[in-house]
Amino acid sequence: MRASWYEYRPVKSTRTRPSSSSPVRRPEDRVVVGVALAFLLAFFITLAVRPAMAQDKYPSKPVKVLVPYAPGGAVDIVARIVTDRMRQTLGQAFVIDNKPGAFGILAIEEMVKAKPDGYTLQVGNPGTNVLAPIVYKDKFKIDYDKEVVMVSRLGEVPLILAATTKDFAPKTYAEFIALAKANPGKVRYASVGVGSNNHYDTEAFAQWAGIEIVHLPNKGGGAAITNDLVTGDAHIALVNAASSTGVIKGGQVRALAVMSDQRIPDYADVPTLKELGYANAKGLWSALYAPAATPRDVLETVRKAAVEALGSEPVQMAFKKQMIAATPSKSYEDAQAFNQAERAYWKKVTEQVKVELPD
Repeated sequence: MRASWYEYRPVKSTRTRPSSSSPVRRPEDRVVVGVALAFLLAFFITLAVRPAMAQDKYPSKPVKVLVPYAPGGAVDIVARIVTDRMRQTLGQAFVIDNKPGAFGILAIEEMVKAKPDGYTLQVGNPGTNVLAPIVYKDKFKIDYDKEVVMVSRLGEVPLILAATTKDFAPKTYAEFIALAKANPGKVRYASVGVGSNNHYDTEAFAQWAGIEIVHLPNKGGGAAITNDLVTGDAHIALVNAASSTGVIKGGQVRALAVMSDQRIPDYADVPTLKELGYANAKGLWSALYAPAATPRDVLETVRKAAVEALGSEPVQMAFKKQMIAATPSKSYEDAQAFNQAERAYWKKVTEQVKVELPD
């Protein structure tokens, strides 16, 4: 029978149904894929960032510390004692590199030319880091005031007006002054170099005392000028207490007076120059320096480690044996204020005391 026009006739669909073996993409599948991609992206970002984070952690390798004097002097002694403790605090080696000569300029310039990342530092004193930039400014290949910064003071050691016992009669300060006044230009004094702090110190003292003495420069540092006294090449010198104790107690060198605020226990019978009327009797300080472009957080890490070291019992005990007083800077700003005050003091000294400088 033929169907009428209103009868329903099923029509085959032109769309193909997926077979049971064909994959079906459901909404939840897209979520899973997205999460997986996000995880992989985070994983690779972590791998990329991790080395950078490791590099930012200071210090992550040994730190070089330049000392502008030969081993055995006060600056070298302080640097070794303090950085050994800093090594324990920060977990990295601090390697001392002695680079004497050229008024400290060689050591300072090497530090400044290194990458300013805290891995090359310098320990200096008023001779290398205050006087040299004043009197030898033209010899620097860097702009010291803009490229070097004090991180913290470290210590201060008394200076001793000492005399040789080899063919030199004076046993007291008064006897020395009398001999020098009776023999102008005959008494020789040693310093660590022309334009150094103890060169200016001794000339300023001689000017005040009214004596005429002859300069014998030695660029080897504190230990070298102490040796000049032992051999008798020099009659007197301002030597630091840290590197001269042995020869003074051994009788090869005699202490005539002390440059410090008060008498020191090891030489209780030796007067201070202040007692004798000389007002400008200052000890020899040392400080830690870094390139001025070093990140502030790195400078602060270094400063805090140095301050911690100076307050530690091992450093305090080692300093006491060497008659060194710990003088940590309370803050970065405190270090800058001290540096500016010292610069003003020594600038005035160089204007009042004229010495012949090398070309």
